[in-house]
Amino acid sequence: MEEIYDEGRLHLLDGRIYHRTKQTCVMTVFYRSLIKVVLIECHDGPFSGNLSEDRIQEKIKTLIWWPMRQTYVAEYFKTCDRCQKANTFTGERLGNMIKIQEPSRPWEIVHMDWVTGLPPAGDRSYNAYLVIVDRLSKNPRFLPCYKDYTAME
Repeated sequence: MEEIYDEGRLHLLDGRIYHRTKQTCVMTVFYRSLIKVVLIECHDGPFSGNLSEDRIQEKIKTLIWWPMRQTYVAEYFKTCDRCQKANTFTGERLGNMIKIQEPSRPWEIVHMDWVTGLPPAGDRSYNAYLVIVDRLSKNPRFLPCYKDYTAME
């Protein structure tokens, strides 16, 4: 083995460059096209199982080495469509939920919603309803109105 790097980690053997650590000696790749192939095979391949980023890091570490490998793998996971859909929450946990206050008398707390897209009806050709529901009794009120009402009206 002929050493070609000052630190002694990169070695030339049979025309190939190997990266040596205390535990392993793996082939080195410097071509981006080959790096992409390795990432696709280890993560998206039919026998890969779409593993997590940590597992892929460990798997690739035993097979191949290239400069800034961890950064490349992390970036690949950030751009993987399936991983982004599977891991929907990436932020901090937001804490405990707060219980909604219970009303002590009818119509103290109400829920409101609009029902729109109705055909015109009645003398004034109303085309929407404002639905107001009492939280305590679940009693609804349906107020006929127009779809384009503003808050002031």
